[in-house]
This record gives sequence, structure tokens and C-alpha cells, in this order.
Amino acid sequence: MKKFDKDRLLLAAAGPVLALVSALVLTMLVLAASGVDPIDPLRIMIEQAGYEDIQVLIINQAGIYFLAALAVAVGFRMNLFNIGVDGQYRLAAMVSAVVGAAVSLPAPLHILLIVLIAMATGAFWSGIAGILKARRGVSEVVSTIMLNAIATSLIAWLILPKNLGVQPPGSNDLTTGDIPESGWFPAVSLPGGDIYGFTFVAFALGVVYWFVLNRTRFGFDLRASGASESAAQASGVEPKKMIMTAMLISGAVAGLTGMPLLLGESHTYNLSFPLGVGFTGITVALLGRNNPIGIFFSAFLIAFIDKASAGLDTEGYAKEIGTIMQGLIVIAVVVSYELVRRYGIRRQQQKVGEELAAGHALKTDNKEVAA
Repeated sequence: MKKFDKDRLLLAAAGPVLALVSALVLTMLVLAASGVDPIDPLRIMIEQAGYEDIQVLIINQAGIYFLAALAVAVGFRMNLFNIGVDGQYRLAAMVSAVVGAAVSLPAPLHILLIVLIAMATGAFWSGIAGILKARRGVSEVVSTIMLNAIATSLIAWLILPKNLGVQPPGSNDLTTGDIPESGWFPAVSLPGGDIYGFTFVAFALGVVYWFVLNRTRFGFDLRASGASESAAQASGVEPKKMIMTAMLISGAVAGLTGMPLLLGESHTYNLSFPLGVGFTGITVALLGRNNPIGIFFSAFLIAFIDKASAGLDTEGYAKEIGTIMQGLIVIAVVVSYELVRRYGIRRQQQKVGEELAAGHALKTDNKEVAA
């Protein structure tokens, strides 16, 4: 059993390591083929990460990516591909910002209300895809992609001044109004800037995710349903109920993705609110293999690429090098995990063959001794 666990651990680590090494090598090849020094941009990015203000930006961004990846991972564990995290998070951020700006409550209650509204909005939006999947068999990939587009259009309509939006005097920006200070989540001040207080809540949710998934009956049912729907149903689990539950939880976590920024810095939803966070969360979840520890380090890696590459243009390099690296990581993750999976299957078959051969040899020896 110990040897099996060791092999499994090595295989689990082999996928991410192979993906990262492959992505790094491919990035250097792309840069060299483009006539760019393949080493210098990486050196600059590492130097950038040494500045305190960049470190704070990386930590804050990692918390946002961590939440987005957790939302994706919940769906993955149920064998569901929730591509709609980006739309769910943006719609939840906007609705919760509107409510937060419209009410006046004591600080803890105000923050709690905003968070609950965000979770409810995200769960509602993902629940639409869950209903379509459970009741009509509609692929969640198709429905969540469409819901992303609908969410974008709905937000653009709701944020108009004639609806729920506010246009500051002398500005072309549209916002939902400022949330009173009672709705701000306390930050941790460092020499390089403020770390969003909700970032620590995000990382704590990783512990909750691990505990629920690995130490509760619900987590077992979720994983069993994702592994084999028919087997789970035979053991008394309702697949349709699990689909709905998983999508609702995934959407609720997606709704929290915008809270570090909303409660920690912007205190309003506006036209410059980040796009594409949900899609980056897919990359982080894949690289972290849906494990909270893996997701934690993957979130920091992608955040590092994001923030450290922003300074490349000041050194004469295109900051899009970071985007290229992220794209290559996605490709490398898919390829490397498939290679590791196939190797694992061959390794298991080889071990079974060796055990059978050893058993046959032992049986033959026993017969010879008896004779």
C-alpha cells in the first residue's frame, strides 16, 4: 500500500511539473523564433517579483484566481464543466455592489449582506444551467457559454444611468455607486500596499473545500457521481439532485470571486471591472488538478505571470509574453496530464502482470515441493 501511494503521489506531481517545464521551454522557443532574447524577459519578470508593491499585487490577484478556480473545481469533481464562472462572478459583483451602495447597515452586517447577495446571484445564474442539465440534458458547456454572453449584455443594460447605474460628473465611466465605508472589508497594510482582507477568506475556503469533499458524506456522493453516475445511483445517490447541487455551489463560489476587489479596493462595480477571470480560473484549476493545495500554488504562479509581465514593456519587450506563457501552460497541461494518465495505466497493467507472474511462479514451486 505504501508503494502504491508513493507511485500515485509521483504521478500526481509529474503532471504539473511536466506541464510547467514544457510551457517554459516552449515559451523560450517562441521568443527565440521571434528574434527575442529567450532568457532576458524571464529574468526581468523574476526581478519584478522582488518589489514589494508587485508582491502585494500578486497576493491580491492570487486570491481572486483561487476563488475562481475553486468554483471551477467543484464542477470538475462532479464531471461538470462550468465555463460560466466569468459571467456568474461579474453579474454577482454588480448586483451585490448595487445592493451594497443602496443600504446602510453596521459594518459586519453590511459586509455579510453584500457577500450573501453575491453568492445568491452566482448560484442563481449557474442554477439555470443546472436545471437545463438535470431536466433536459442540455450540456452545461453550451448553456454556460450562452449565459456568459447573456450576463455581459444584462450587465451593460443594468448599469445604464436610466436603470441601476450612476455616471460620475465629467466622466464617461458608469458605476453602481460607492459602497459606504461600513461595507468595506478590512485590509492588511504592508509597505508595498494593502492586501485585501477577503483574500484570507478565499484561502480559508480552500480548507473548507478540502474538508467537505474528503471528509463528508456529501463530498463522497459528489465525487462518486462524477466518477460513475450509474454506480452512484445504485448506491442511492440521485444524479439530478447532485448536478443541481454542484452547479449551485459552483455558482455561489463564483459569486465570491469579485469580493476581494469589490470590498477591498474598488467599492463599486464599473466598466473597468476585470474580464476573463473565470476563464483564468479554469487554467488554475486544471494546473492544480482540482486540489486546493495545487490550486493555491497555481493561482500564485498565474498571478505572478500576470503582474510581473506588466513591466516588460518598460524594458522594450511586449507584455503579451505573459499571455503567451499562460496559453502555453494550458496546452502543456492538457498534453502532459494525458501522457501521465496513459503512463499510469501502463504502469498499473505492468504491476498486475508482475503480480500474476509471481503468483503463478509461487504456485508452481509449491507443487514441485509437494511432489
